[in-house]
Amino acid sequence: MVTHQQLFIGGTWTEPSDPALLDLVSPHDGALLGRAAQAQRADVDRAVALARRAFDEGHWPNTPPAERIAVLRRLAALREERADEIAALISAENGSALWFTRAGQPGLTRQANAYLKAAEELGWEKTLDPSDPDAPFRSVVRHEAIGVVAAVIPWNSPFSAALAKVIPALLAGNTVLLKVSPENSLSMNLLAQLLEESGLPEGVISVLPADRETSEYLVTHPGVDKIAFTGSTRAGRRIASLAGEQLKRVSLELGGKSAAILLPDADLGKAVRGLQFSSLLNNGEACIAQTRILAPRSRYAEVATAVKEMVESLRVGDPADEKTFIGPMVRRDQQQRVLDYIRVGLAEGARLVAGGPEVPLGLEGGNYVTPTVFADVDSSMRIAQEEIFGPVLVILAYDDEDDAVRIANDSEYGLSGGVWSGDEERAFAIARRIRAGTVTVNGAPIGFDGPFGGFKASGIGREYGMAGLLQYTEAKTVTV
Repeated sequence: MVTHQQLFIGGTWTEPSDPALLDLVSPHDGALLGRAAQAQRADVDRAVALARRAFDEGHWPNTPPAERIAVLRRLAALREERADEIAALISAENGSALWFTRAGQPGLTRQANAYLKAAEELGWEKTLDPSDPDAPFRSVVRHEAIGVVAAVIPWNSPFSAALAKVIPALLAGNTVLLKVSPENSLSMNLLAQLLEESGLPEGVISVLPADRETSEYLVTHPGVDKIAFTGSTRAGRRIASLAGEQLKRVSLELGGKSAAILLPDADLGKAVRGLQFSSLLNNGEACIAQTRILAPRSRYAEVATAVKEMVESLRVGDPADEKTFIGPMVRRDQQQRVLDYIRVGLAEGARLVAGGPEVPLGLEGGNYVTPTVFADVDSSMRIAQEEIFGPVLVILAYDDEDDAVRIANDSEYGLSGGVWSGDEERAFAIARRIRAGTVTVNGAPIGFDGPFGGFKASGIGREYGMAGLLQYTEAKTVTV
């Protein structure tokens, strides 16, 4: 068992304002994993003051970009060295299956490399070619840091969410307050250790495990210039309204209810194997999960049978077991939320193909949900419209390609999606018509050089690569 009695504030391990420690328990069996200090308002005040001073005094924002890049490259290397430890710790905290947390580690490397490449390629100060060659002036565009950034992340994929914000914010010269979920206190304190070892100056970074009330205090703090948030659409709307009152810069990566369109010529075996990962990654607790499966009426029964067989073949159990594909939900209330949605689906008249509201036999001591599939689902049903955030899939029928696109776009969300076809050009043509920030063809992975983010209620702004880096800069024009 691990105990963290201090908070990482401004680059220093500091006694918290409240000495009480939070018990952190295993989603698998309720065993005590550790205890950790939690940030309160006084700790936020201290962290903001240090970040404000570090930014206003100018050392970090005025550090040459090449030197900032070197520090963040060192952070990326330190994380790689402890990848196995990180994977095991997140699996224990979240209940994420070990295959998933291990598979995500190379992705973190690619994520960091894309940001570092963007920082090297960005012209931090560039003279524009004039549209009028006879103009008696020249315009110089600078990309400057915004200021103090509050990065607020969820529990489901903590290292990915944290580094997607911390790395570009620091590369741009901002100071950062990383607010993390209490559930991830252990893994995020490990991240704090890596940040300490990377050599950042005093005051530049704090890691604050805290509850929602403290989080709201942080985002409304007058010393914060920008909010970068990943989480639910409901919370995102709240944060956007609070930011609007103070005209804070804000970027939001929010929920999803992504559709996977199986075209009539799709290789069903390959598609269903791909859906195993794109629909049920991280126990279904993923904003990008493609949980709406759209099948042509001509192959509907065939698709439903194949998805049923795939889901029923998956091993549910101890996330530390390398043979487990789906572990428990992160908390008991999250388990109950998912089970309630399964009951909603039954009440709405959807046909239960696999799973159901019964907890898997022998796993009653953990936060487990039996992976569930519904067929004969109408797009108006709640289970087809609302983000469930668990291992629950719905299969909808479509008549033709136009109907498939209509159903895929019949959602308040627009984060992700997928198209499966034997004809890549045909699939790409369909992907163009889906109103979502990221669409994959035939199970291709999401890249990190291109922008990632949502349409509609799935967010504002983008992460990854150059687009993600620019979210943390202000553009200034100096005319000479």
